[in-house]
Amino acid sequence: MFIPLHDANTLKHIKVQWVTMALIAVDFAVWLFTGVVANESASQATIVGLGYIPAVAFNHARLAPALALIPEPLTYITYSFVHSGFWHLAPNMVFLWVFGDNVEDAMGHFRFLIFYLLCAAAGALVHGLVGPTSEAPLVGASGAISGVVTAYVVLHPRVKVWVLVLMRVPLPLPAFVPLLLWIGQQFVMLVLEPDGSISWGAHVGGIVAGGLLVLLMRRRGVPLFDREVVTPRAVKNRPAANPTMVVTPGQQLRPRLPWDKQ
Repeated sequence: MFIPLHDANTLKHIKVQWVTMALIAVDFAVWLFTGVVANESASQATIVGLGYIPAVAFNHARLAPALALIPEPLTYITYSFVHSGFWHLAPNMVFLWVFGDNVEDAMGHFRFLIFYLLCAAAGALVHGLVGPTSEAPLVGASGAISGVVTAYVVLHPRVKVWVLVLMRVPLPLPAFVPLLLWIGQQFVMLVLEPDGSISWGAHVGGIVAGGLLVLLMRRRGVPLFDREVVTPRAVKNRPAANPTMVVTPGQQLRPRLPWDKQ
């Protein structure tokens, strides 16, 4: 539908988005192993071993011991660091790069990391609930990134974002226009194609988690919906209006009289 290119949204609380960059680095490192370095069998074993398999999670099937690389509950998170190919990885990382820094800025490094992992877990859970007997491994960061996108639009709906529409036309739009359309599309597609090759359930799970968690995990004083926060200092320094007093040139402050102009 669209690819984000850039947003005019500077960081206010942190200097560098360390967690966002670390997440992107880990995703690329895992892809380099599974997609470039490892042979076909090792790559598939990694995808199956680290991917989230609903049938295994809901005890409808068992994974062969040789493929059980980690305890099954951890796959609610590890699946989000595995991608099936470069063109599966790249769009996810672009979304994370454009929107992740400002969400990290609003939460702080550690809370943003927890937020990201919780959104990933929520995406896996909803994916599993939609198809609990599926034996296909779920991989990809889109569940977690759906949470990041939702948090961004809750925090900064009016910020201008340059997006590539239909992969051809670059346009500057308020963030809420493309992002709310994208969020709505995920819910519609979940209804229309619950068993499709794209896990709309993971996207919806991440969206719901992101929308709720940003309310709880943002820094104290960080506003929602781009609202301006009036600090006590600003209120203290603001000139006080007194409708009962008037100052005329060359005179001191005196009470307003009935014949004074309003």
